[in-house]
Amino acid sequence: MTPNQYTPEEPISSIATALAPAALGIIRVSGKNCIDLVSKVFSRPKALLEAAGNTLVYGWILDKQKIDEVMLAVYRAPKSFTGEDMVEIFCHGGPAVVTAIQNLMLKIGFRQANRGEYTFRAYINGKTDLTKAEAIKEIIDSHTDVSRSHAAGRLSGSLYKEIDSIKKLIVDTLAAIEVEIEYPEDEETIADSFDRKDIEEAISRLQSLVDSWKSEKLYQDGARVVLAGRTNAGKSSLFNAILKEERAIVSDIEGTTRDWLESWASINGIPVRLFDTAGLRQTDDVIEAKGVEISRNLAQDADLVLYLVDGTSGLNEEDKAFVENCKEPLIVVYTKCDLAKQTSTEGCTISSKTGTGMAELYAQITKILTSGTATEREQAGLGSARQKEAVAEALECTKHALVSADDNYTLDAVVQDLEDALDALGEVTGDVTPDDVLGSIFANFCVGK
Repeated sequence: MTPNQYTPEEPISSIATALAPAALGIIRVSGKNCIDLVSKVFSRPKALLEAAGNTLVYGWILDKQKIDEVMLAVYRAPKSFTGEDMVEIFCHGGPAVVTAIQNLMLKIGFRQANRGEYTFRAYINGKTDLTKAEAIKEIIDSHTDVSRSHAAGRLSGSLYKEIDSIKKLIVDTLAAIEVEIEYPEDEETIADSFDRKDIEEAISRLQSLVDSWKSEKLYQDGARVVLAGRTNAGKSSLFNAILKEERAIVSDIEGTTRDWLESWASINGIPVRLFDTAGLRQTDDVIEAKGVEISRNLAQDADLVLYLVDGTSGLNEEDKAFVENCKEPLIVVYTKCDLAKQTSTEGCTISSKTGTGMAELYAQITKILTSGTATEREQAGLGSARQKEAVAEALECTKHALVSADDNYTLDAVVQDLEDALDALGEVTGDVTPDDVLGSIFANFCVGK
């Protein structure tokens, strides 16, 4: 969706909830005359047409006969999500009912909304900026409370405010330089013509934003954590313990797990794609051998390998060979400490059955995945690779402005660097954004948003 594809105020409609049996379903409409159009198929048209914004109207949706009993939420421009007139139809959540109402909307004059078109309209109509728009999708896609919380901060404007504050530091410096250009005084060097403190602060804050991306990306995309080890090392037991449910079959029989299992989990708020794999051993069983091969391949693509060793038998030569040859970050986990006669002083010692050592294991996992940096952020953080690239460009331009001043370039050169930095920051919030960037952002949204 780009400005060139956008017809202002064209009435659009879409299903905003999943097409699955549920208590409620929602059909969302927006655009010019949308309230009037819905009134033509509503049992109480006068009540709907006269309804004030941010109110509910009860009635039936009709198409020669009654389709469903509904509540209509009425929003009047500009006090709506899109900045246009809007109606949200709350009906019963059966797929047949929801689909029938949506088809009726299309029949009476609405167009099917494109992906992300409601949020796009909110952006075009000045109801939101790009940082908040992208945060909406982040919240929808979040896997843990921490990732949701970080996205909610951006949705509430934390990143926009930080960018705006940095822009002010640059603009104030530009204003001072423009005065110097218009009314020059005798200065020993160009660097003496303006106060560097604001630019130095801007550089520091831009660097903090760039540094935040690695952590934010981890919370958005998650990490691949693979459980590997010999047969009966306790991989499936740990898999179940982390998920807090019986997903994998646990048995004393060697080779029980022949294929791999995968599930999302939260480890100290970090989204983790956890893989339970077949036990590593030599076998003549063709199917089990295939599972062993897959286990090794999964380990090679992991962000972190948890190599499990049966604590009752200890590390053998096969274990040592895997640990020494593994190129991915790895933690050796000694299991069954509740049964072992003595525990190892190396690696991490746990019992999936009693929970002993799990907190320490989670702490080690968190430290490796975050490279030891703090994961709780009170300050603003970047929410997308697009934002990171734009802020990094602004950082380089701002740094170059000081280099230009120190090398005694003309003030015009410094001004150009700072103006380039402002343009890059404008791309983050959407003040300056090419159409192809907009298309990429909103194309990844769901249809009802």
